[in-house]
Amino acid sequence: MPFIPHTDDDEREMLAAIGAPSIEALFDEIPPALRVQSLDELPTGLSEFEVLQLMAARARADGRPLCFLGAGAYEHHIPAAVWSTITRGEFYSAYTPYQAEASQGTLQSIYEYQSMMASLTGMQVSNASLYDGATAVAEGCLMAVRANRRSKSARILLPRSLHPHYRAVALTMALNQGLIFDTVPYARDCGHLDLDALTAHDGQDFTALVIQQPNFFGVIEEVDALTDWAHAREALVIAVVNPISLALLKPPGEWGAKGADIVVGEGQPLGCPLSSGGPYFGFMTTRMQHVRQMPGRIVGATVDVDGRPGFSLTLQAREQHIRRAKATSNICTNQGLLMMAGTLYLALMGAEGLERVAAASMARTAELVAALTVLPGVRRMFARPTFHEAVLALDRPVAPVLAALAQRGIQGGLDLADFYPELGPALLLCATETKNGADIAAYASALTEALRPARAA
Repeated sequence: MPFIPHTDDDEREMLAAIGAPSIEALFDEIPPALRVQSLDELPTGLSEFEVLQLMAARARADGRPLCFLGAGAYEHHIPAAVWSTITRGEFYSAYTPYQAEASQGTLQSIYEYQSMMASLTGMQVSNASLYDGATAVAEGCLMAVRANRRSKSARILLPRSLHPHYRAVALTMALNQGLIFDTVPYARDCGHLDLDALTAHDGQDFTALVIQQPNFFGVIEEVDALTDWAHAREALVIAVVNPISLALLKPPGEWGAKGADIVVGEGQPLGCPLSSGGPYFGFMTTRMQHVRQMPGRIVGATVDVDGRPGFSLTLQAREQHIRRAKATSNICTNQGLLMMAGTLYLALMGAEGLERVAAASMARTAELVAALTVLPGVRRMFARPTFHEAVLALDRPVAPVLAALAQRGIQGGLDLADFYPELGPALLLCATETKNGADIAAYASALTEALRPARAA
């Protein structure tokens, strides 16, 4: 974005207009003891050219490794038009559209986002996005407790095959608000949430069951049976989904006989780059009967007094507008810029393009697994259908292998030792449409070399 600094004359004119003698005088209310006199720890200022040199050098140090690391953040091709459009000043620096008469473009873009997310998930209504996928899961759990008035327990069944970061954030956000989380084990042989593991909760009062599809291991869950099981016990279903996968998999609104009740997830795969962990955006959709329990804000289509179409904020269940104790959430917001990227990505790709991305990602992962499992000491861990991630079992600790791959320009995946030690040496990896046969061959060659020293010894 262009930046033009204020000149000395600009500063003098502004100070004269507000009646202040100097910029320093604007801060005279701050006691001298609280004011920092100098910034000795900061390095000497650099020129624009020197800053560009420094940042280019640091970028070169990072390198451009082949990335096979998924685990909730995925490398997809982003059409150039996405960020070329949203970095325009009208979108890039736009604030929350509280004044509808001055924000019709922003409001319409959010409305289009909501429409596409509701269609993609098979639900009736979407909010204007959340912080990220992890907080969206926590907000979904809190929403389920408000929405399911038949349940008095505030207990949420949380599969251990749910993303570990999502589980941790849900505990951090909701545990002190009176929610109880019961962990449901996964089937060790197949990596999915087995109905037999849920029978221990028969006859008990629980509020909701969380189902991630595909789960953290990339395994496809039996969502129809799980959804019907929860509904038969008057519990809600919170679906946690990868939006790209919905181009091929059944949308949550069609799970089982009645469909899921709340759908959340991470929107990063929709046009957001892998930027050192973020920022990303979370999404949430639900059924109309639960709309007033949904956190965040909703943009609606309307007409003005002259009958002309327009857009406005329809629901704003936020702490700025109502008493804090009655707000549905005291943390939620919309990641407007990232949500806009998702909107443009979906509009440009369309249903057919999204389906091609999903199908290509599944195919590349299948090719990758096939190429790696022919190597000695490498085998596939879960013999069930997966989306675009898979878990491989190695015959040695994973961390040194990943370090060796990194030296060869390969980000080889995620070591599951810290999250799932019971699996032994296990590697979670991913391939998307950005990988080709040469990339997969490069991974296989690098892994062969990484495994060779130990075998030779």
